[in-house]
Amino acid sequence: MVIGRLSQALNRPLDAASVALFRVVFGALLLVSTLRFFAHGWVREFYGVPTHFFSYWGFGWVRPLPLSGMYLLYGVIAAAASCLMLGVAARASAALGALAFGYAHFCDKSNYLNHYYLITLLLGLLAFLPVDREYSLRVWRRPAERRGQVRAWVLYLLRFQIGLVYVFGGLAKLNADWLHHAEPLRIWLSANAELPLLGRFLNEPWLAVAFSWCGALFDLGIVPLLSWRVTRAPAYAVLLVFHVLTALLFRIGIFPWVMSLCATILWSPFWPRELLARVSRSPRPVPPGIAGAPLEAATGALVLGYAAVQVLLPLRSALYPGNTRWSEEGFRFAWRVMLIEKAGSLEFEVEEASGRRYSVSPGQYLTPFQVRMAATQPDMILELSHWIARDAARRASGPVRVFADSEVSFNGRLRQRMIDPKQDLASAREGLGAKPWILPAPSDDPVF
Repeated sequence: MVIGRLSQALNRPLDAASVALFRVVFGALLLVSTLRFFAHGWVREFYGVPTHFFSYWGFGWVRPLPLSGMYLLYGVIAAAASCLMLGVAARASAALGALAFGYAHFCDKSNYLNHYYLITLLLGLLAFLPVDREYSLRVWRRPAERRGQVRAWVLYLLRFQIGLVYVFGGLAKLNADWLHHAEPLRIWLSANAELPLLGRFLNEPWLAVAFSWCGALFDLGIVPLLSWRVTRAPAYAVLLVFHVLTALLFRIGIFPWVMSLCATILWSPFWPRELLARVSRSPRPVPPGIAGAPLEAATGALVLGYAAVQVLLPLRSALYPGNTRWSEEGFRFAWRVMLIEKAGSLEFEVEEASGRRYSVSPGQYLTPFQVRMAATQPDMILELSHWIARDAARRASGPVRVFADSEVSFNGRLRQRMIDPKQDLASAREGLGAKPWILPAPSDDPVF
């Protein structure tokens, strides 16, 4: 009986307006994001200038195409985004966009950003969801195919994905650095002390503490507040202020704008139609017809499996020992946003079988941006050490050992070693297990 009621609730028809507008807005954001890569020369900077690229575990086969191919790939992403926005072959466009965007951003771990991961996931979802029967060229050309409703599970799945970002982002902030020491917000706010008007307050310790607590409470509370009609308007006003401030104070790309617009999926399913009716001062009835098939056993199993993966993947950091904000084990794909400020220095020592030792700088292999990213991330240090070992072994005509000299500052603390300097990284292997050669995180408080 419970399963029957659940099935009935998930398959009931809801207004398709909000999911259709979500498709339009998301496509527009992806198009703008892609055009920024062309305008700023990032395609060449990220794929043409580097000579080495850091791979994700299990995805070593993903490598950049020749530069002309990468420009073409980003052109495909822009075209897919345009078609998705307009509702032209929306599912095929989303599928193509997911493959192209995912491939581009899996080419180099240096460029990982949470919103790139979110965009890939949303494109993958939109490739399977019937969100193109409203507000699209498809129904403008073939009005008979218009469907004014979708199954409830379609809306709930999109809400689940957006809500997950906020909930796990809030849970990750429940630590002493964020709530007690106000780190790394204290560092970032102080860096903006030259701003007019607001800047003179940004060095105040109380402001960093207030921002930290507000950030955690915002992430944990915004989903239910946006979902409840009574609190929706004030909650969204707070959301806009929050994301505008983060966009102005911190350089985190288009993430604040993506979340500001995608969060509207948490509103009532009919809100776009209601807004159009108010603007035009004429009723906007829901067109007949339901887009999409009912959620049955096979589809339900796929949806449940996807949801389980999305919940379990961020929780995997609990399986690793120590402070994972220091080691960054289980850190990616987990919505652990704005938790750390790390800077470091990195050098390598190569030892040949003859006993000869010499130093190798990461700059011999990496761009300055890649050096900055690799200096504080152990898995990237390991991969770089393997490149160095291969080159050195080829020159020495025999095996070599590689040691890392890595010192890292973490959330306002003094620098200390991150990698065991006695560990031969050339013999260490990458994997999903804990890395015993990562030294413990500093236990002292940040230096004020």
